Amino acid sequence: MSAALPAFADRLIDRFRKRRTWRDRFPRLNEALEASSRFGHAANGFVYVSVGILMLASAIGMRGEAVDPHGVLYVLAQQPFGRLWLILIGAGLWAFVGWRVLQAVFDIDHEGSDLKGWAVRAAQATSGLAYAVLASGVFELLDEVRTNMGAEQLAENQEKAAILLGLPFGGAALMVIGLIIAGVGIGNIVMGFVNDFAATLVCSKAVCRWVLPLARVGYVARGLAYLPLALFVTLAGYRASSDRVETFGTALEALERQPGGAIMLGMTAVGLIAFGAYAFVEARFRRIRVPKDLEAG
Repeated sequence: MSAALPAFADRLIDRFRKRRTWRDRFPRLNEALEASSRFGHAANGFVYVSVGILMLASAIGMRGEAVDPHGVLYVLAQQPFGRLWLILIGAGLWAFVGWRVLQAVFDIDHEGSDLKGWAVRAAQATSGLAYAVLASGVFELLDEVRTNMGAEQLAENQEKAAILLGLPFGGAALMVIGLIIAGVGIGNIVMGFVNDFAATLVCSKAVCRWVLPLARVGYVARGLAYLPLALFVTLAGYRASSDRVETFGTALEALERQPGGAIMLGMTAVGLIAFGAYAFVEARFRRIRVPKDLEAG
């Protein structure tokens, strides 16, 4: 018995020494980054599904106006637990910005450093900046939710355009911005047709077979949704008139007023719902490769 007690004490002391440190109580960095990226994809999906549903309601006459991702945040802020919704979405969108940083800076998708690879990574960085602006707007809403957000956003866009038009070659610069927006839209359309979405997913062939159409339809629809705004901005630069600058939502409203516009808006809405649904698929099945230098330690 006396010999057993020291052995037991030694085992107890050894076990105490091997207890996890405070650092080990937290997930490993690669695990945390993967979880954050998946959360970001889910938040992105929620925003686009919400935009698509509200846009579809506008197309069939159930609500007065179409909304863009900024507008849907205002609608959500008016719902029960609106502040909680905004906090969760804002955190998710910032997580998605972090995912874009991993793609653009650390090349976790292995796009490479040739011309094509840098072009893809530049597009990912641009997307990250756009989502950063959207995420910042979420937390601005926490301070004050305004009833005329759409009008204020339109006025702000027109004010910025007026400042730009007042500069030398301001009209040409605004036309370039419009063409860039058009390029983003066309790029999404091309991706919808040619991109190998299955290569980025870790799922069975049966699952991939039914989720890939969501990606193709969603990317094409999102690309088409950019084109009306690109047209307004380009025309504003060509005619040197800031009054022609619109927001994403008001550009879609203008599309709705055209012959057959409600049908086109409805089809776009369904496509954006598909895009959001595919983002949920990515949240579950996306291949997340964390850079080895971030895993170290």
